[in-house]
Amino acid sequence: MIKVCLADNHPVVQYGVKSFFKDNSEINFVGVVSNLYGLEELLRKKNVDVVVLDLELDGLTSISTVKTLTKEYPNTKIVIFTNLAEQIYAPNALKAGVSAYMHKNSKLEELEFAIKSVFVGNIIFSEAVRKNLALLNKGRKTDRLYRKLSSREIEVLRYLSDGKKNKEIAKLLNLNEKTISTYKLRLLTKLHVTNLVDLVNKAKTLEIV
Repeated sequence: MIKVCLADNHPVVQYGVKSFFKDNSEINFVGVVSNLYGLEELLRKKNVDVVVLDLELDGLTSISTVKTLTKEYPNTKIVIFTNLAEQIYAPNALKAGVSAYMHKNSKLEELEFAIKSVFVGNIIFSEAVRKNLALLNKGRKTDRLYRKLSSREIEVLRYLSDGKKNKEIAKLLNLNEKTISTYKLRLLTKLHVTNLVDLVNKAKTLEIV
């Protein structure tokens, strides 16, 4: 039996996933948590084979936290199950050590396949992610814009697009405000814009946020 934890703060998702897997003979959900603290606590107390994780989980402010989880719990595989743009976040998630990346518009049968696959050591991601990564590798001019962005810059851009101020972002990412200002300037330069409004619009056009 594959022991799975669902880490997602949306009740509808929790209910839907649990209902789908309730009679599954191979997969058993040993925990459902709504925030990062709950996930860390569960991982300390129980042996979990696979974590199904939303990147927008409450308390999860950085992809570096995911990387820490993969290092601290090397025997636990992580399947990202999220609404965040695949072409932007999948590469960094895979670099952080996750075993699969799936968008929430995927069928739950695909999630079941992902859980079973990563349990036996496979690294997988959806066909949509595969196609997007293939496009990136071709080096199209528009795609190269967001290839230039680091995972930290993407995180800062995401919070800027949410309307957060530099001070708020600094607190969330445990950085100083001056560092956030530096990231903001880098983003303006890399995305070829001169102000915050255009920066956010460019991010939306490229589906970064």
